[in-house]
Amino acid sequence: MSGSGEMIRITSRDGFEFGAYHARPEGVRRGGVVVIQEIFGLSSHVREMADRFAAAGFEAIAPSMYDRAAPGYVVEPDAIGGTVGRSRELAVGNGQDNAMNDVGACLDRLASGGQVFVTGYCYGGSMSWLAASRLEGLSGASCYYGGQILQMSDVSLRCPVSCHFGRTDAHIPEDQVKAMAAARPEVAVYLYEAGHGFSRRNSPDYDAASDELAFSRTLDQFTRALK
Repeated sequence: MSGSGEMIRITSRDGFEFGAYHARPEGVRRGGVVVIQEIFGLSSHVREMADRFAAAGFEAIAPSMYDRAAPGYVVEPDAIGGTVGRSRELAVGNGQDNAMNDVGACLDRLASGGQVFVTGYCYGGSMSWLAASRLEGLSGASCYYGGQILQMSDVSLRCPVSCHFGRTDAHIPEDQVKAMAAARPEVAVYLYEAGHGFSRRNSPDYDAASDELAFSRTLDQFTRALK
């Protein structure tokens, strides 16, 4: 894993300038990936995921999604504690249009080099699902434990999508996930023997086996979609 990413500035589709973590691909560039944060900002977890994609040959950009209200807001996995309320407030306050303008700007920047995919975690998982519905030009989306996906399960999708949920997630009931999977057979829905946030290293929620399997499936999905 390179770990050599850097912070850059990107102009959103609505003209707002925000920060983003940019990880250049190792070796031959295979494609681009927009990596969308959890509710906790552009934390080390999100930057690590971008680095993992870069190590696999994908140029990755992770936008700082709350810069309009709280520039540079970050809560690290070992310090989540009492920050959940404020983090959720920022996620809700950001709104769908702001989120899609920022993700769309990352898509635009990456598209000059070839195909682009999107992935995200928790809040980012929901926004990845929304991006797959609203943004033209994506070649695939991999959505990790996005709770709002169930409320948006009937939207039309513009690209192939996979969803990754923890079977023991206290926030996303397994029976509702299975109902969504049955209603959307074109979506690859995976359940893991884990809870919410299973890809967030250095937190009590982390499950290494589930993290590795979900990442492997995501890479496989993106690789198969490359022309």
